[in-house]
This record gives sequence, structure tokens and C-alpha cells, in this order.
Amino acid sequence: MDAVRTKLAELQKQYDEISESLMQEDVVTNPRELTRLSREQARLQGTVDAWRKLQELDSRIEEAQTLMEESDPEIREMAEVEMEECVPEREALLEHIQHLLIPRDPDDSHDVIMEIRGGAGGDEGNIFAGDLYRMYTKYAESKGWKIQVMEASPSEAGGFSQIIFSVKGTDVYHDLKFESGAHRVQRVPKTETQGRIHTSTATVLCQPEAEEADIEIDPKDLTIETHRASGAGGQHINKTDSAVRIVHIPTGITVNCQEGRSQIENRETAMRLIRARVYEELKRRKDEEEGAIRRAKIGTGDRSEKIRTYNYPQNRVTDHRIGLTITQLDRIMEGRLDDVIAGLQAAEEQEKLKEAS
Repeated sequence: MDAVRTKLAELQKQYDEISESLMQEDVVTNPRELTRLSREQARLQGTVDAWRKLQELDSRIEEAQTLMEESDPEIREMAEVEMEECVPEREALLEHIQHLLIPRDPDDSHDVIMEIRGGAGGDEGNIFAGDLYRMYTKYAESKGWKIQVMEASPSEAGGFSQIIFSVKGTDVYHDLKFESGAHRVQRVPKTETQGRIHTSTATVLCQPEAEEADIEIDPKDLTIETHRASGAGGQHINKTDSAVRIVHIPTGITVNCQEGRSQIENRETAMRLIRARVYEELKRRKDEEEGAIRRAKIGTGDRSEKIRTYNYPQNRVTDHRIGLTITQLDRIMEGRLDDVIAGLQAAEEQEKLKEAS
């Protein structure tokens, strides 16, 4: 356990250096650096608190060991009581610290932008995309998170051919980052007269919402165009050039927003989308260059990867990445995703522990 204490001492030093930096005038007057350091300090806080508690327990145990050598039986008895209390507490704390030292995804504290598209199965795929959106909405409500629809293309049969929305709250990406991929549904569509089970899909993409402190995009790298909104959305947006299209020239990433009631609103939404997508793309490129794509990652996070099957006739959902099957599909579609998400998080933690050992 000496290596653990050495690591904790290093993190304590890092925490103290950050605390000093946060008092420097050049940091206080730099919002980007202030945000970055404050976030890093918050990330270290729990580990530093645990290290201080461990030092306190080490000191109490050492003092009790000394007192147990005293000749006075009452003092020895008091020391034994102290040891019986402190030793199990220290063992539990050391186990907790092992988990705190697992490398944390720096994006875990971010809000997210999610995109759901109807996939294979035509109308049924779009209807299922709507069901997934409702499932995530219910889950967000249970966590006290806020959802904002950014772009939506409703399907005539129900659901959406595409819907993009943001989710804001505490550690949102930490909980939802495993949702990217192809979600498959097996059920009898409402239009099926023979009662046959059909298989359809919808795809989900979950990206951390990048803040201005996370990525600096040069305005010269952007092409911004306005145009008249097309399709559904109401006459108020079809009479003016309120839709906004932004292209990030270096990556070729393009976003188009027209749901807002004004050009200003659409431009703001488009900038949020472009920032998130460029941030994710640059991070992916950096990981590839450094050969740092984590083996510990559960699934690829790619939209095309089949990650989960929702079987309605058997009231069953299966997550194929970790082999988890739950026969409570009705509850899950009501947003009770905790068991599935906890299973994915536990699997990732185990993989990280293997890598660290």
C-alpha cells in the first residue's frame, strides 16, 4: 500500500498547486483557465479528502499501537478498543481509495447532446426512435436533469426520423456515454395485421457538450450561411432566412439548424452542435495518433455498433456488450435505466482495474 500513499501524496501536492494557482490574478481574469482549474480541483477533491482521512487513521493506529505497550491495563484496553475501531475503518477506506484512483473520463462531468435517428424498418424505426426519446426523457426527469430539444424531424406515422436534444445536469455524460450505438426492437407493429414480429432499429449518438473552456474554435475556420427553413416548422420560420448552416472547414463537419424561431436562436444552437462535434472529432484523432484508444472502453461508441435489443413479446432487454439481460422491459421504457447503466459502469470499472494492475 506504500504505492497508494505515494500516489495520494502526489495528488495532494497537485491539488495544493491548483489551489494556489486559483488565487493568481492572471488566472482569476482568464475565464477559460479558471474554469479548467476549478474543474480539475473539483475532480481531485474526493481523493484528497480520503487521503486526509487515511492519514488521520494511520496516526490514530500508530498511537494506539504505542499505547498497547504500556504497563497500565486500562490504557492497553483503551488502545485495543481504538484499534478495533480504526483498523476496519482504514481497510474500508483503502478499498474506497482504490476505486477513486481509477482514471476518470475527463468528460464525465459534461452535459451531453444526443441524437436519435430512425433506422431500419421504415415507420416502425421512426416510432421506436420516439420511444427511445421518451425513455431518455423519463430517465432525465428521475435524475433531475433538464432536456432541451435542439432539432426535430417528426415522422408522419409517429416518432421521429431524427431528433437532437441536450441533457443538462450533474455527471450526465458519466451516465449516458454508453448509449451510443444501434438499438434494435422486436415487436408486432401496429400496422401488422398477421401478428408477425418485426425487427427494426434506431441509432443513438451521445456526445459530451463542449464548453468554450474545452475547445477554442477559430471563427476563420467556420463558414456560416443563412437560408430559408424547409419542411415542417411553422410559417413564421419559412418567410425569412432564419435557418443557419455552419461548416467547420478543417474537419468538414456540418450542422444545420432551423427549429428555432429566429436566426439568433438557430445560430446559437448550431454553434453548440458544431462545438460538441468538433471537440469529439479532435479528441478521437488525438487518441488515434497517441495509440491511446482505451481497451477498457465498453463498446466502440460508434453509431453502427449493435448494443441493445428490446424484445417486447418477452418483456426483455439485452445489452450485448456485457451480456446483461433484464426481463423488465416495460420498466426500462419508462426510464428506469439504472440497472442497465450501473452494469455498464461496473464493467468499465473492472476493465480499468485490470489495465491498472
